[in-house]
Formats: sequence, structure tokens, C-alpha cells
Amino acid sequence: MISPRAGILFDLDGTLVDTIPLILASFDHALTQVVGETRPEPVIRSWIGRRLGEVFEDEYPDHARELERVYIEWNLAQAARLIRRYPGIDALVRDLNEAQARFGVVTSKRLTTAEDALRLSDLKGRIELLATMESTSQHKPDPAPLLHGAARLSTPVERCVYVGDAVVDIRAAQAAGMPSIAVTWGAGARDDLVAAGPDHVIDDVAALHAVLLG
Repeated sequence: MISPRAGILFDLDGTLVDTIPLILASFDHALTQVVGETRPEPVIRSWIGRRLGEVFEDEYPDHARELERVYIEWNLAQAARLIRRYPGIDALVRDLNEAQARFGVVTSKRLTTAEDALRLSDLKGRIELLATMESTSQHKPDPAPLLHGAARLSTPVERCVYVGDAVVDIRAAQAAGMPSIAVTWGAGARDDLVAAGPDHVIDDVAALHAVLLG
């Protein structure tokens, strides 16, 4: 069980909100429309958790700006249709609030799309902190977003924990000197998450509830 005095930071995509089908479809649409190809799903899943522009700049530098524009346009249009809730997350957030836990979200998403995801999953207004792509100049796996989140919670880094579904989440936590919890219901493959060396590997929300609240 995490100390009740700890700060809890969550990734958003694939951790609190099931945006993975939307993200995969958005990448597929943008790649098909702009460069006339797509990539295997495991490759696209490995991109999730990083800043969108950085992915396109690394993979398709000559088309990065147009890929990002097409991705965002289609993603926003399809969000209400494709974003889903993970069973048990609503109750977890309710119980964290009832326990007066200090917790929030640290995500690589833009503020507008992060707010949309929280609204569509009925979590908006129920989470103390939302740190997004615009909050820091460096992004996961750099520790800057997590350090920013800990500061916003007024909690020492070593007394925070980061919960995420991707290897970049675990690496960011380790770089920040923060314990990490890997959840396996999102983008990352379980074997890859285990190999990254998180402090906990969690396979369902009930088990996450037990670790965070007992």
C-alpha cells in the first residue's frame, strides 16, 4: 500500500481513460492520408506516451507538421465515438477523493484533448491536478513533467508515485527518482513493462485500488 501522505500522479491515455483505440485509429488515419502508409500496431503502441509532434518529427521529419495537423483534426472529431471508460476507474477516483489523497494527471497530451478525454469519461473536475504537454518544455521519458506534477502537489518527489501504462512512463519516473506502477491494460506490452523495472506491475484496477488505498 502507498503511504497516505504520498502524492499519486497518473498518466492519462491507457491508464485512467481508454483512449488507445482512438489513438491507434488516429495514427492510422494520419499516416494513410499524408504518407500513404501505415505501421504495425505494436510499433504505433510503442509511440504512445510520447509527445505527438516528437513522434512525427522522429519518424517522418519531412511530413511532421502535416501529420500532426491531420492527426489532431481527426482525433478531435472521433473522440466522443471512440473514447471509453475503464471499469473501476470511476470508483477509484471517488475513493481517492474520499480519502483526501493528493493526486493528479501528468500527460503528454495537449490541454484541450486531455480535458476532452476527462470530460468524456466523466472525470473532469474530479482530479486536483492536470499537467499537460504545455506545462513543461521537456517531455517523457524526461523527468520534467513528473517533477512539475510533484511540485504542483507540494509533495517531495520521493513521496510521489507515478502510475502509467507505457515504458516511457516508467523511465520518466525512474529519472525523477519516483516509484512507479505499471498497469497492463493500456498501450504497453506486459513483458516490456516488466523489463523496464517498475516498482509494481498491476493487471487490473482492483489491484491498483489495493496498492493505492489498501
